[in-house]
Amino acid sequence: MSNRDFYEILGVARDADAATIKSSFRKLAMKLHPDQNPGCKVSEEKFKELGEAYSVLSDPEKRAQYDRFGRAAFQNGAGGPGGAGGFHDFSDLFNEIFGGGFEEMFAGGRRGPRNGPERGSDLRYDKEITLEHAFRGVETEIIVPRAQACEPCGATGSEGKAPLQTCATCQGAGQVRASQGMFRIVRTCPSCHGRGQSIKTPCRSCGGRGMTQKERTLAVKIPAGVEDGTRIRLAGEGDGGARGGPPGDLYLFLSVKPHALFEREGADLYCRAPTPMCKAALGGEIDIPTIDGQPTRVTIPAGAQTGRRFRVKGKGMTHLRSKERGDLHVELLVETPVNLSAKQRKLLEEFAKDCGEEAHPQTQGFFDSVKRFFDSAAEPPAR
Repeated sequence: MSNRDFYEILGVARDADAATIKSSFRKLAMKLHPDQNPGCKVSEEKFKELGEAYSVLSDPEKRAQYDRFGRAAFQNGAGGPGGAGGFHDFSDLFNEIFGGGFEEMFAGGRRGPRNGPERGSDLRYDKEITLEHAFRGVETEIIVPRAQACEPCGATGSEGKAPLQTCATCQGAGQVRASQGMFRIVRTCPSCHGRGQSIKTPCRSCGGRGMTQKERTLAVKIPAGVEDGTRIRLAGEGDGGARGGPPGDLYLFLSVKPHALFEREGADLYCRAPTPMCKAALGGEIDIPTIDGQPTRVTIPAGAQTGRRFRVKGKGMTHLRSKERGDLHVELLVETPVNLSAKQRKLLEEFAKDCGEEAHPQTQGFFDSVKRFFDSAAEPPAR
């Protein structure tokens, strides 16, 4: 045993109160217990140090002696840790701190064999759907591998459903106890894995597990309006339960594929609509695609600029569990013509010459601001 300071071992200040000391001991004891660190000699030594430190600092009289004389107060038979008036083994120590159940705590909280029904495990299935499927809902099939009771052995794991035998290692207790110095350790029986029973001849179909893995096809209805990350619970569609226990659940996690035209925010959709320069300048109408497949017409006012937004009410996504829909937001993208013919270029040049400042107010306003900026920069600083 080392000569480290007891307060240092417990990780508390020298003026810590009893509640703080007790709380620190609980946390460290759970972390360092040999069952949590099998075969680790370092953890075992630290666990012993921890018990020695707590047995002193939790006793007001011993703590007072330690504060005055240090470890010397408990040498030469002076009733130190584990001696008269202290804890005689660590099961007493843990019963004092955790209110009993030292053996239960590090054996999974169980006393006796685990041969009763056990609920099956929950399963997860990831499913990717399109934005259109999310809009209108869809019925789909998924194939799920799941554990289920082995029929030939009746989920017992024993060939021909032969009766199980009492485990010779734990005598049916499901746990084995061992002493390691001052410790009494309780572990799950390694032979029967806590069941208290053993199989003489394992079932050939399941290898003695009592469960087999099979694929199952399930029809799943995905409701309209689901979003990326939506989770759907399918009760009882998880792994089958052991020894007659209930099955677990299946959780379907949905992801929505990115769309070529639309971006989604909640129930609203957003899209960009390229518009010919002439139509943006003169005004007109353009057809906009919608998620339901029916185009909608948007009126463009004369002189519309890139970034101008229009809202089309009721043309967005379906609200989950509702017949209402969000809106479609259209952002205008004025497209400059390219690949001009000689005639088109000449006409455009004539148009440019004929346009005055009134035709390009934003451009003229920008250059006016630039001019004012440079004029002010050229002025001498005020004195």
